[in-house]
Amino acid sequence: MTITAAATASPLLLTPRDHTLILIDYQSQMAFATHSIDIPTLRNNAGLVAAAAAGFGVSTILTTVAEKSFSGPMFDEVTAPFPDQRLLDRTSMNTWEDAAVIAQVNRIGKPRIVLAGLWTSVCIVGPALSALAQGFEVYVITDACGDVSVEAHERAVQRMLQAGAQPMTALQYLLELQRDWARTDTYELTTGIARKLGGGYGLGIGYAKAMFGAEEG
Repeated sequence: MTITAAATASPLLLTPRDHTLILIDYQSQMAFATHSIDIPTLRNNAGLVAAAAAGFGVSTILTTVAEKSFSGPMFDEVTAPFPDQRLLDRTSMNTWEDAAVIAQVNRIGKPRIVLAGLWTSVCIVGPALSALAQGFEVYVITDACGDVSVEAHERAVQRMLQAGAQPMTALQYLLELQRDWARTDTYELTTGIARKLGGGYGLGIGYAKAMFGAEEG
């Protein structure tokens, strides 16, 4: 049988309009015990995801747990791109068991859920498995998550993958939203975020532009 290729994207790829991003418990108390990823890298990656979502107009929910009584404020890198957005504070470890969060998920009405936050084995596994059980597609930005140990993080990711979640990285999330350098309306947004938060890739963009006036498109 001959297979004919077509110049179209896989439906598995995310677009800015087909998913709800839920950023969970990026808070001081949670970060203090996080050891699977260094905190500067975690904060950078979380900020990259938040900036990408805000820039592309992705429907985003920001949620905390016991913000005033125990866990502290959400990282500035995550809240700054959404200056007017109210954070939904919970008592439940599983975000998917919070009525206010689920009301927002239903109001937005997207079939895909993208998750990132602290800790992977509790606050990400809970909503990932719950959303999958209710028929949502679930993506997890693994390098914008962290846990009390590498073992805890890796077993949590493995458990979610076995249940059907799809893993991705923070930079992958940004570039998947852009996906074509000919999309000039978001070109400067994408390269600007990458230059600031994209590590060595961002340095390369800055170098190419400064030395050669180069552009990807």
